[in-house]
Amino acid sequence: MKGAQAVLECLREQKTDLIFGYPGGMILPLYNALYDAKDIRQILVTHEQNAAHAADGYARASGKVGVCIATSGPGATNLVTGLATAFMDSIPVVAITGQVDTKSLGRDAFQETDILDVTMPVTKHNFKVKRSEDLVASVREAFRIARHGRPGPVLIDIPKDLFFAEVDYRREEPAEKAPGKPDADFLICVAEAAREVAAAKRPVVIVGGGVISAGASREVQAFVERYHLPVAHTLMGLGAIPRSHPQSLGFAGMHGKKAANHAIAAADLVIAIGSRFGDRQTGNLDKYTEGTKFIHIDIDPAEIDKNVAHSLGLAGDMKTILSLLMQKDPGEERTQWWQQIRTWQDTYDYDYQVTRLTVPWAMHTIAKATKGKPFAFATDVGQHQMWAALHLSIEEPRTWLTSGGLGTMGFGLPAAMGAQLFYGKTRRVIHVAGDGGIKMTGNEYYTIARLHLPIISIIVNNTSLGMIRQLQKVNYDERYIACEFDYPMDYAAYAGCFGIPAETVSTQEEFAEAFADAMAADGPRVIVMNVHRSFVEPMTKGGATLDQFVDFK
Repeated sequence: MKGAQAVLECLREQKTDLIFGYPGGMILPLYNALYDAKDIRQILVTHEQNAAHAADGYARASGKVGVCIATSGPGATNLVTGLATAFMDSIPVVAITGQVDTKSLGRDAFQETDILDVTMPVTKHNFKVKRSEDLVASVREAFRIARHGRPGPVLIDIPKDLFFAEVDYRREEPAEKAPGKPDADFLICVAEAAREVAAAKRPVVIVGGGVISAGASREVQAFVERYHLPVAHTLMGLGAIPRSHPQSLGFAGMHGKKAANHAIAAADLVIAIGSRFGDRQTGNLDKYTEGTKFIHIDIDPAEIDKNVAHSLGLAGDMKTILSLLMQKDPGEERTQWWQQIRTWQDTYDYDYQVTRLTVPWAMHTIAKATKGKPFAFATDVGQHQMWAALHLSIEEPRTWLTSGGLGTMGFGLPAAMGAQLFYGKTRRVIHVAGDGGIKMTGNEYYTIARLHLPIISIIVNNTSLGMIRQLQKVNYDERYIACEFDYPMDYAAYAGCFGIPAETVSTQEEFAEAFADAMAADGPRVIVMNVHRSFVEPMTKGGATLDQFVDFK
């Protein structure tokens, strides 16, 4: 069969039924093959970056590999930000790019770009297929690499003439590799880790995105319940165990909940599960590690001792490691430690009794309105992202989609679209963005409207790049520059030009009514929140311990 048809057959092997893309000359042969592929739905986006973000959102929501396609040159380079976003958050995505004919490679042909060298730092692996006999194996291997071990994005660059070439295709089912059995040395390390947990007086567990990637939420919850351990969440780890769980302390880090940060700062043992100890999580590393022992559980051996040195590292399959730890004696109850944690929680409990419309109040209102109902949440990047992490209640894995490592403004809307296309009618996505990020990828409202996707999109309009303004207040003596939007924009009219009903609100009553109407509707809705400029609290002091905070009063 032709190469383009063989690529589609490989996608079918991987159970791929949805791809996101934008056409161009070098990828048109694949689109031509898709014309007859009724079992693979192609979603035309408004920009290739959004195709990558949508594939990413689909992957985060589904646990499957997301797929995006683009043409050579600018089509391929437009994917880069989306691939980097997936790479930093360990999300499995396969990008297929068209390329100029093999005989034209290296001749500066129209729209020829060396996309392999461009994307090498931001992909787990990439392929340039130069021979038709390598095409099928390359596509299969790309999916295997994207999915196995620590997930990540993979790019396959296919010259146009190979789509027309005759290739030999025989169907193969993807092989699932079972985790290896731990050897004697590893079992010794597990036993040592169990002894450390049992002996600790003030232990804290930190759950990260690796828990969700591993599908190990049940195992983690069973582990923390057996050992009766407090649990803090990284930004990527929200939903790893339910926020309503009595042992959950919530979001921790630079803008984390004060009780969670106090617990980590006071801990004598930190058990990181699927977290890479990013700088927004730790703050000053020397102060973070002083007087504390660490156990680090991760699928990627390269993460052990990378940021926090001298940890007791357990690299491997998370479910296997936790099952081994579950066989050990949990030790004492640590009543005094829990009393201290409850005191912090009571002391720093957030007061939602305000009269004006604020983002924390709105997120809390959404949390109450969606409790026990099938919703998921996608955010952009900035102040609203931190408020959402602090004040929403994420109860399930794969229902919280946000750009953590790269911090990509514009991620939220196309990611919400990708997730909503996976969920269908089983779950509804609520998208939260700022008035800065929505200008970057807001044209995807066109696709959302065209497909009648029931996304509720909330735009926080504080007429500024709020997080930039906050950093300029804290670090640059309030010398505000390039962060305030003095020229007005009608965001409701913007959404309305795509045919999406939109409403602008300025009070609590207006927001509550607009959100209730949006929940009752069966199509997309946009709510524009006009709010005062303010600052995200808490915020840790630069160079300080996690329990030292900026005073904005």
